Amino acid sequence: MKKKYMGIVYIVLSAFCFALMNMFVHMAGDLPSVQKSFFRNFVAAIFACILLVKEGCSFCCKRENLRYLILRASFGTIGILCNFYAVDHLVLADASMLNKMSPFFAVLFSLIILRERVTAVQALIVVGAFAGSMFVVKPTFANMDLFPSLLGLLGGICAGAAYTMVRKLGAMGVKGAYIVFFFSAFSCLVTLPWLVFDYHPMNASQIVILLLAGLSAAGGQFSITAAYCHAPAREISVYDYSQIIFSAGLGFFVFGQIPDLLSWTGYGIICAMAVIMFFYNNRPGRSM
Repeated sequence: MKKKYMGIVYIVLSAFCFALMNMFVHMAGDLPSVQKSFFRNFVAAIFACILLVKEGCSFCCKRENLRYLILRASFGTIGILCNFYAVDHLVLADASMLNKMSPFFAVLFSLIILRERVTAVQALIVVGAFAGSMFVVKPTFANMDLFPSLLGLLGGICAGAAYTMVRKLGAMGVKGAYIVFFFSAFSCLVTLPWLVFDYHPMNASQIVILLLAGLSAAGGQFSITAAYCHAPAREISVYDYSQIIFSAGLGFFVFGQIPDLLSWTGYGIICAMAVIMFFYNNRPGRSM
């Protein structure tokens, strides 16, 4: 029980760190999402590198792991770029909620990629969560935020695929710090050409804010890794939705943002689906 409670503490801490990351990304102002992504991942890569050196781990990977590491890094990079674009153009809570669709899409990708069994109830819950996301996206041509909303949803889909790869790599014995390092370094290399040829000058405050975003992201990455090391996802994953509370609070007090009624309806549906999934996965008699 102590490990479970520690897992809950870590996952709530990670939710707060990722909410802070989104706040700092928004505060950085009118900079390309690619440039923001580079600084975010550069800081995370340094932290992961220090941890690997401290633990005496090798930076080489096994050939059988490389495919899944590249897939994790590719999906993760696309997910971050989409999420940062959404953060810049949407209410902070909306962008965070669309990104939090990732656990539901992870269920689908686990079925498609890992061939894990998905029950009819789990499939219906995923459909319900997707329906809730439409209240946030508001897919009408009159909605000026439709494009960033769709990109935010795409970011959640890619994050779900990335977390599926993390699950696969964890089962293959790859350390969490190495997964974080490979992903962060890969993302930096991919975005570096855009940074070189389309660099937007930054003032001192923007540099500091993006470094703080990177520190928050690193805190979130390592906290969520620690959380899932202390307790299985099915017991603690629902607490990850506390990020919506943190994001809504930061969005209101820092930027004066207030989500509309449809968005709150979507939040309610998605969170309800997360709670139902939580209790369904923890029902008596279910195997670990």
